[in-house]
Amino acid sequence: MQTENKHIAIVGAGLVGSLLSVYLIKRGYQVTVFERRANMRTHVLDGGRSINLALSNRGIRALEHVGLAESMKKVAIPMHGRMMHNTRGELTFQSYGKNGQFINSVSRSGLNKMLMDEAEKLGVHFFYEYRCEDIDFEKTEVKFQTYGSHMTRKFDLIIGADGAFSAVREAMEKKAGVKTTIDTLEHGYKELRIPSSDSGAFQLQKNALHIWPRASFMLIALPNPDATFTCTLFLPFEGEQSFKNLKSKESILQFFKTYFPDTIPLMDTLVEDFRDNATSSLVTVRCYPWVKNNVVLIGDAAHGIVPFYGQGMNAGFEDCFVLNALLDKHKDDWADTLSAFQELRKPDNDAIAQLALDNFVEMRDLVADEDFLLRKKIEAKLHDLFPNEWIPLYSMVTFEETMRYSEAMENGVLQHQVMMEVMKDPDIKTNWERLDFKSIVDKLTALRAN
Repeated sequence: MQTENKHIAIVGAGLVGSLLSVYLIKRGYQVTVFERRANMRTHVLDGGRSINLALSNRGIRALEHVGLAESMKKVAIPMHGRMMHNTRGELTFQSYGKNGQFINSVSRSGLNKMLMDEAEKLGVHFFYEYRCEDIDFEKTEVKFQTYGSHMTRKFDLIIGADGAFSAVREAMEKKAGVKTTIDTLEHGYKELRIPSSDSGAFQLQKNALHIWPRASFMLIALPNPDATFTCTLFLPFEGEQSFKNLKSKESILQFFKTYFPDTIPLMDTLVEDFRDNATSSLVTVRCYPWVKNNVVLIGDAAHGIVPFYGQGMNAGFEDCFVLNALLDKHKDDWADTLSAFQELRKPDNDAIAQLALDNFVEMRDLVADEDFLLRKKIEAKLHDLFPNEWIPLYSMVTFEETMRYSEAMENGVLQHQVMMEVMKDPDIKTNWERLDFKSIVDKLTALRAN
């Protein structure tokens, strides 16, 4: 398929769909985006479901490639590490990487609006309140419901970027033999808020991701440009400490006084936010194939993940970057490009899905564990001494944007094996700074060679 006069439909005007529309219109395609919700730039959509996002190097690279990195910075705040809060209100800071390395807190809606604005400037057409009802895979047609009526539109290519509960994927499941599993965590999430102070200042340290780890549940807070924090409580749906048991004002306040006492003076609308904001599910979506004829899935529609590695948006943006590179390689032959795209991206997105699930345990529990913190210190020392031979898993995923997720995961497994042996030393807490770090790296190199 050559670009001239070819019309591509993107179903879904979220982050990935909007960014992809910029990539494609810059290649010369005619691009139309259909969104089932109202236009978030002119309508107030349901609140309490956003989860602020952590934009890191993979996502930034994708934005830079189409000239949008500077626009992104207007809605982003750098976070240089985790700020841990214990039940006594004591703080412990853990850097994410080397000096100068950071991730960015971005508002989902703020970034989405910026991407839509930029896409429209380039000539992308957006249609809102268009619900995808069905796909004809032989004719490359999509059936929409809009304002009570039904219409069918034909395109040269249809891209499903409509999220974890994708209507395009549902049509592929029914008609094209696509196999999907959706795994739901026993934990849900609820968005809360810390406002700015009376003087308009941040009430917590600005350039950090704040975490209140409590073994089986946790609270996090990410900064916003208006000096507020978007907080997210991750808590089981059922059980002794659960959303099920937090129904009254008294139970909510008692729960926060017990487990997050330092937040009580900061959250003046805690009870109202808890009552009014939805309790949402956390899902992992795995499906294959992603392609049927001239229809393809991308982003969460193909591989939705839980938010605990801060990589969902970054993985979706990386999809756009990789798809564009494959179009370059295959000279805009979409059949070859789509085949290569799903084969290349499937193992990487399976890897980050598993890493995100694993990191939930780390964030809610291990970050407060002495042995875990010591292991992190040793790994940081290894990285300082041998920066190319030992890169911590978090850094591989977050800062090494040219390394595939699957490669990072494989390296992480080998590093874990080596560190398990290191941590068996009964005197490790007192002699860790005198370890033979070169021999540790040599063990990792030997494992890789095997």
